[in-house]
Amino acid sequence: MPKVPIMQGGMGVGISLSKLASAVANAGGIGIISGTGISVDEMRSHIRRAKDLVKDAGYIGVNVLFAMNDFAEKMKAALEEKVDFIISGAGISRDMYSWGKQAGIPVISIVSSAKLARISERLGAAAVVVEGFEAGGHLGTDRPMFEILPEIVEAVTIPVIAAGGILTGADIAKAIAMGASGVQMGTRFVASHECDAPHAFKQKYVNAEKEDLVLVKTTVGLQGRAIRNNFTNLISGTNKLKIAKCHDCLKNCSYRFCTLDSLLTSVDGDVDNGLVFAGARVDEIKEILPVQKIIDNLTLEYLESTN
Repeated sequence: MPKVPIMQGGMGVGISLSKLASAVANAGGIGIISGTGISVDEMRSHIRRAKDLVKDAGYIGVNVLFAMNDFAEKMKAALEEKVDFIISGAGISRDMYSWGKQAGIPVISIVSSAKLARISERLGAAAVVVEGFEAGGHLGTDRPMFEILPEIVEAVTIPVIAAGGILTGADIAKAIAMGASGVQMGTRFVASHECDAPHAFKQKYVNAEKEDLVLVKTTVGLQGRAIRNNFTNLISGTNKLKIAKCHDCLKNCSYRFCTLDSLLTSVDGDVDNGLVFAGARVDEIKEILPVQKIIDNLTLEYLESTN
């Protein structure tokens, strides 16, 4: 068991890699490397690097998106690298659970409804992450997390992890009181020293105000929450943007612009002309801190709210 019931969200492209995942694991939480938008070889080297950096018995998982063409290849590579678990969102496949079972590695699904949670459990999911509307990035629901959480806790017998809009220790206490086994946090860890994103990306989080958040329809076919910038203004209409080169990365794509390219642009430091995904409460983050300090603060807030 991890020391703290906190899993760091898998954030692509290039936001949560070996540096962030190992820092969270070393601070007593669970670290996740996002396999999205990097090559299979890059993913393997990040898994190995994270394992080398993790002291004691820290946990490292990998997040692979079902919507991507290289899903099966990434999943099999992560299993070969003996990660502690695999987490998958943007759709589910029967295969991924049986591959996990064969390798003896737990597979966790990201769900936004009791129905999907039940299906996941039936197919062999080891746990489910309930992602509410407050999450950053692609959204599978327009309902708040604390509204869906009790329904899912009721619907399944496997552990349930609450995600979307969790920012403080009090939020963690509330989720656990409602039956969650732990929480997943993405946005809070972007504003950390160890996050793999460039400084300009983290600064965008610290500077964001409530009114800077916008929902955009990406080429994955889902709404995504991002921080308003030049790029979100360009894609807010129905205009097609000229795609320099198609990466052919999605099983189904609207080809209106390139989601992967726009994420790569921002992770290269151009945070005005690329997508900067963020959670609904990013405006509450005021400083970039070391991961250990973030976890210490959360622990303190948790204890204060439960006493």
